[in-house]
Amino acid sequence: MLDVVRLRVLVAVARNRSVTAAARELHYSQPSVSHHLARLEAETGAKLVQRAGRGIRLTEAGKLLAERATEIIGRLDTAEQELAAHVGLRSGRVRLAAFPSALGTFVPGAAVLLAGEHPGLALELSEAEPPEALRMLRAGYVDVAVIFRYDETAPEENGIRLTHLLDDPSHLITPPGHAPGDLAAHAAERWIGGCDRCRSHLLDLCEEAGFEPSVAYTTDDYVAVQAMVAAGLGVTVLPGLALAAHRHPDVLSTELPGGSRHILAAAYGDPPDPPATTALLTALRKAANDL
Repeated sequence: MLDVVRLRVLVAVARNRSVTAAARELHYSQPSVSHHLARLEAETGAKLVQRAGRGIRLTEAGKLLAERATEIIGRLDTAEQELAAHVGLRSGRVRLAAFPSALGTFVPGAAVLLAGEHPGLALELSEAEPPEALRMLRAGYVDVAVIFRYDETAPEENGIRLTHLLDDPSHLITPPGHAPGDLAAHAAERWIGGCDRCRSHLLDLCEEAGFEPSVAYTTDDYVAVQAMVAAGLGVTVLPGLALAAHRHPDVLSTELPGGSRHILAAAYGDPPDPPATTALLTALRKAANDL
C-alpha cells in the first residue's frame, strides 16, 4: 500500500521541481525528502524522478503518480475537514470556484443566502475558468465548481455530477449608432474575441452565419471589451451574465437566438453530498433562479 506521507512528498517535489524547495515547504530536511522518494520508488517498483542538471524532474511514471496523488491527498484533506466540522453546519467551511461573470452576478446572492441560513459556515471563493475549476474540484481544493458549457448533453467524466442553474443567452455587442442587425450584417467588421480557448463560441456562431470573423483585438475582460466596442474599435459577442455584471452605457446589445450557454454547478463523488456542499448547491440554485 502506498504511503500517504511519501505521496505528499512527491506532490511537493512535482510542484516545486526541487528537493530543496519541497523540503522547505514541508519543513523536512533534504535527506528526509530524498529518503521518502527512494522508499516510494521501492514501493512502486518504478523510477519516479531523475536528475536534470542541478535539479530533478519527474519521469512519466512520476508525473502520473503525482497527478493521482494530488487528487488523493485533496480528498483526504477534505474528509478531515468534514469530520472536524461533524458538529454540523454551525461551523466549518465550504469552498467554491466560479468564473468571473458568475462571481459578479448570482454568486454573491448565494453567499448572502448561505450566511443567512448557516451563519457559522465560512464560504471561501476562488475565481477560475471552467477547466481550472474542474481540476480544483477533482483535486479536492474546492467543494463546488460553477462552470458553463454550450452542449449540456455532452457527458462529464466519471465522478463529476452537474446541476443545471440557468441558461445564459449570447448577445451581439455593437457601438452606438450601428444598426444591430444579425451577425452576418457585421461580417466585414473588426471583431473583439477572447483568448484562443475562449473564442470558440464566437467562431462557431459566425460560422453558422456564413463567415469567418476578422479578430483584431483579444481580451477576456468583459469590462475592457465593452469599452473597446463603445470606442468604435470593433464588435463582439458577450454572454448575458457579463452584461448583468457590468453594462457600458454606450453599447447596444441584441440577443442572439440559439446561442445560450448552460450554467452548471459541479460536485464530485457519489451522493449524498456533505451537508455544507448541499447547503451551497441549494443557495446557488435559489440565487440563480432570482436573476
